[in-house]
Amino acid sequence: DINILIMDTEVYSNTGGQMSKSTPLGAVAKFAAGGKPIGKKDVAQQAIAYGNVYVARVAFGANPQQTLQAFREAEAYPGPSLIIAYSHCIAHGINMEHGLHQQKRAVDSGHWPLIRYNPLAREASGVPFTLDSLRPTLPLMEYRKHEGRFRMLSRSQPEEAERLNAIAEQAARLRWDVYEKMAARKAEEFPGAAGVE
Repeated sequence: DINILIMDTEVYSNTGGQMSKSTPLGAVAKFAAGGKPIGKKDVAQQAIAYGNVYVARVAFGANPQQTLQAFREAEAYPGPSLIIAYSHCIAHGINMEHGLHQQKRAVDSGHWPLIRYNPLAREASGVPFTLDSLRPTLPLMEYRKHEGRFRMLSRSQPEEAERLNAIAEQAARLRWDVYEKMAARKAEEFPGAAGVE
């Protein structure tokens, strides 16, 4: 029984804001001056694949109730739990006074879908995966234009920025579609169910 909280700033914040596997596609960071050319690793999906891990993605600034619910469920879960919390950071190139509002933009644009995967819900409701955010209503660029890490590339290499932003928009839609399908799946269709590997 262990509870893990990842404060996801999408860079290596404690050592100076270097690019990490969590850095989003097209973001400028140390060691990625031309924008990160590949997408962000989806740690939530990796943990869900085990089948016996409680997993949540939260953003306090977007939905404090969902955040609280995830923490309560993780604490009550009798096994490993993982909460991945969107954490705004000075390395994003934002006014930190507006960090919570930017978290809401991240969720509303589909950059940061709010989810919960609770293996205990297999027996209770038959649906262990919950998609807590609504379908994106904000274009991804509306979220990105407020952060210096994305604006820098638009200024230095506008064509490359446009190309990477289009790929990022498509990837966000695809991730949303995958999560939406997962929310409709029954417990027996997830890893860890009897006969599923």
